[in-house]
Amino acid sequence: MNKKTIIAIAAIVALLAVVLAIRSLRGSRERLVPLAAMPLFEQAGRFESSGNLVSAKQTYQKLVNEFPNSRAVAAWQNRIEAINVQLIFSPAITPGSIEYEIKPGDSLEKISRDHKTTAELVAKANGLANEIIYPGRKIKVWTAPFSIVVDKSQNTLILKTGEEVFKTYIVATGTNNSTPTGTFSIIEKIINPPWYKPGGGMVPAGSPENILGTRWLGIDKPGYGIHGTTDPSSLGKQATAGCVRMSNQDVEQLFAIVPKGTEVTIVN
Repeated sequence: MNKKTIIAIAAIVALLAVVLAIRSLRGSRERLVPLAAMPLFEQAGRFESSGNLVSAKQTYQKLVNEFPNSRAVAAWQNRIEAINVQLIFSPAITPGSIEYEIKPGDSLEKISRDHKTTAELVAKANGLANEIIYPGRKIKVWTAPFSIVVDKSQNTLILKTGEEVFKTYIVATGTNNSTPTGTFSIIEKIINPPWYKPGGGMVPAGSPENILGTRWLGIDKPGYGIHGTTDPSSLGKQATAGCVRMSNQDVEQLFAIVPKGTEVTIVN
């Protein structure tokens, strides 16, 4: 065989190896799903692929409820939480939200304050490019209260609405168990916060030395809060001076969702 033929055969063999590896991976995922659950699992996938997120979520939840001992439960729960985030930032009216008709004198701040949500969430859910709104327009407004549970032993932050786990985030907590436990409230929200060093001096927002990242949600225990980070490799560990640290992407998402007054419970 000439050199070109050998190269062509080698390329075909490599391609077949990739195809077999992909099939093996898909097969391993499917083996996690009990045979009895496959019809529901496939239905959930079809709903999600077609954009019917409400039905997809309901079907994944049915899988969790009916097959609680399946090794696929964590994956199903992850899909539910991902869909929750997609839905809350969409104009779709879902449980926990209402259709609201804008009235004369309304502003995003007034609407969000009256319904105990955030102006950022109202704007994002309705595709508003700025704060200009017009009477008579109907918009989606989230109304269900949120709460936060930080589990120091797992380094997770769980966003809940009622008893439902809405979204789970990986966080960093304090070294030597220094993150305080108890029930607190968010009393301060700052975009691109400056960092005031413990020994004195201020580090401006955007500086690589600013450990607070892009958002700060201060709780009613002085000096403590939930914030972003310049060190994402620390997430999942006890690595902070006592605050709860999130990735900038995650803390920006949380910041948009939860208003001041949101309850934060921190447990060991």
